[in-house]
Amino acid sequence: MNIDGINNGIVLDHISAGKGMRIYELMKLDRLDCMVAIIQNASSTKFGKKDIIKVDGTGFKLDLDMLGYIDQHITVDTIENGRLVKKQHVDLPEELTNVIRCHNPRCITSVEQGIDQKFRLSNRQKKTYRCVYCDTEYREKED
Repeated sequence: MNIDGINNGIVLDHISAGKGMRIYELMKLDRLDCMVAIIQNASSTKFGKKDIIKVDGTGFKLDLDMLGYIDQHITVDTIENGRLVKKQHVDLPEELTNVIRCHNPRCITSVEQGIDQKFRLSNRQKKTYRCVYCDTEYREKED
């Protein structure tokens, strides 16, 4: 299979296999007015299989915290005029805003509309976060 390179945009590389669609949905890439390619289960010497997302366009906001939360192996390649100009590695963020939701029914975010869902990292090894309002623990379910 051959997917063309891009002129101006980003390439999200080294996404763990199977997580590409989740990133596509969370980043709302379907709303962009540019070409977006999702490559799933591509061969990877480092990980065996990986997903890749290519966005040929500019002017959209990239949430590095959200990407780091989903997968700490992702690299973000910025492409300008067909050339790689910047390569970034993401990491597990110290704070998340509007990426995950508090599941405590008594939390103010469950009762009041329009309040940001904010979490702080409480345990890096376990990838555990706590709600800043009610201190409820949130841990991502393993795939």
